[in-house]
Amino acid sequence: MMKTIKTIIAILAVSIFAMSCSKDDDPSLPLAIAPLQDPLAGYLSASGLYQKVSIKINGPDYEFGYSFIPLVNGKMTAIVAKIPDIRMAMRVTIWDKVAGTVLLTEAIDIVAAGVVVTKQISPLDLVKNKEYFITINSNDWYERKRTDNNSAFYPITVGDLQITSHSYRSGTAQAIPNSPQNNFYSGDLSFTFQK
Repeated sequence: MMKTIKTIIAILAVSIFAMSCSKDDDPSLPLAIAPLQDPLAGYLSASGLYQKVSIKINGPDYEFGYSFIPLVNGKMTAIVAKIPDIRMAMRVTIWDKVAGTVLLTEAIDIVAAGVVVTKQISPLDLVKNKEYFITINSNDWYERKRTDNNSAFYPITVGDLQITSHSYRSGTAQAIPNSPQNNFYSGDLSFTFQK
């Protein structure tokens, strides 16, 4: 009887050791990387602000964009923009919305009208439940509305991000937008997010 118990304990010990040394713990295996998320298409779809598009070229200058909250910790890895005209060194700003401070300023070259341009950036840490703003300064944009001209209802959740508002401010100054608008979206501006 004692010999049987010792044999069972030995088998269990070997089994536990073998499971703890499984291939899953092999450091040479690549780690799974979360896919990149770009919230713009989901935001426009969920809000209905894709149904009617007007092109604005050489209008007044505005600082415009949208605020958002990451629902998980992650990183902004690129800026994505498309406008209906050529514009070199278009300013893109990432803001801490609550503090109203600039976290990052980038210049992006739009070398052809109506073409999506993606600019890789040094990854910017975005903290779960903190509110940010992404804006561009331009006198060219797409204005997107609903066909019924009704307002979008915020917040809008897209993947691991929550869009909280769209806003603008007149002029070329690097100043956080202060005029929220619910019945249109001006852009196009987005980013890639990786959790």
